Amino acid sequence: MRPLIILTLLCWIGRTLPTFAQLNVLFIAVDDLNTRLGCFGDARVKTPNIDRLAARGVRFDRAYCQYPSCGPSRASVLTGLRPQTTGALNNKTRLRDALPDAMTLPQWFRKQGYHAARAGKIFHQDVPTDIGTNGLDDAASWDEVVNPRGRDKDEEHLLTVHTPDLPLPDQMAYLAAEGADAEQTDGKVADATIELLRAHAAKPFFIAAGFYRPHLPSIAPKKWFDLYALDQTTLPELPANYRQRVPAAALSSTPVWPNFGTTEFQARECILAYEATVSFVDAQIGRLLEALDEMKLADKTVIVLWGDHGFHLGEHGLWRKNSLFEESTRAPLIIAAPGVAGGKNCASPVEFIDIFPTVVAAAGLPEPKGLEGVSLLPLLRDPATPHDRPAHSMVRFREVPGRSVRTARWRYTEWGEGGSAGRELYDETADPKEMNNLADDPVHAKTCEQLKGLLK
Repeated sequence: MRPLIILTLLCWIGRTLPTFAQLNVLFIAVDDLNTRLGCFGDARVKTPNIDRLAARGVRFDRAYCQYPSCGPSRASVLTGLRPQTTGALNNKTRLRDALPDAMTLPQWFRKQGYHAARAGKIFHQDVPTDIGTNGLDDAASWDEVVNPRGRDKDEEHLLTVHTPDLPLPDQMAYLAAEGADAEQTDGKVADATIELLRAHAAKPFFIAAGFYRPHLPSIAPKKWFDLYALDQTTLPELPANYRQRVPAAALSSTPVWPNFGTTEFQARECILAYEATVSFVDAQIGRLLEALDEMKLADKTVIVLWGDHGFHLGEHGLWRKNSLFEESTRAPLIIAAPGVAGGKNCASPVEFIDIFPTVVAAAGLPEPKGLEGVSLLPLLRDPATPHDRPAHSMVRFREVPGRSVRTARWRYTEWGEGGSAGRELYDETADPKEMNNLADDPVHAKTCEQLKGLLK
């Protein structure tokens, strides 16, 4: 009986512990997506499909980008290296020019015999300027690329623009478009991704879907705008004399402060438009999940969904990204994989440079040398596993560099060398909206010194 008992025990272990062996990867990137999502606790924004993905996998509640701007963040994610290492510190630098010998995530899968393909924006493309083009794509990373272009690109002259002095990619502008989802660029991204899945279902694949919205300008079919009521859309309030509470550099990402000089009504219109585009993109993600299920690929595919950074919608009087506040550095990260118990959340701070080693490990592949992130596979197996690593973010906007470190309880930020242009300290437990800067409070001097050490 003893051999039978042992065999029964081994079978039980095999059923209950996740095993990863040469799985496919569906890699979903969403441009400028913040954590205003149903599965992240937002009761207003309608994202049933992203919520459904979270129910299948692990939601990382405190996932932080290393640079809150599209190009640097994507270069960091796709190499598993910090921005200081990649050298891609702005949206004009091509990764391969800054780091010629870079090994990217899709390139590594190619080396393992996978078919690597993308539809839409994965490496940096200026949105909407580069829609339909390669932008700053990396040819070494892909066997196949698709650059969709929809009617949104051709209807930019119909936009309602509240900040005409800003460049088009930065404008607070929106369009409740006529026509169907399939006519929009992101509808075409979903179409192309599904075709790639069908074409390569019989062999290992790394297929990436890069959605362009909710990046500005906010364009989606009118039906998605109709989900939200303007009289129920609110603009975050600011305490009196708020601007004097924080270093000037902390608010420099919105140089015409607050909210680029828009009226409250205009800002609320743009918040609603952002939410509409999120729901529109959510529907396209739902189509990908349905296609995986229909093709019976879900049980052999790792699904990763991430936003390249957060996005301000009036918090701190800011709009867009490029700040070091929570709304800018924190972004969604959801990973679902065969063998992973779904519907769980991980509260530990994690970094976006962890995505590369995690996806490689989850797919059952060896990890390349030199990555600066760590695999989150233990947290996929058990999200409560201790993970005592702080998350680091940096930015350089209007010539003042900033660096920030986020632990489970604290955020500490320095502007300028050694904090010469100001410091910030926030107790995230007592002050999750980061309104009360404690950096100059003598009571917290020791905490500041400890966190300063982590920055170094």
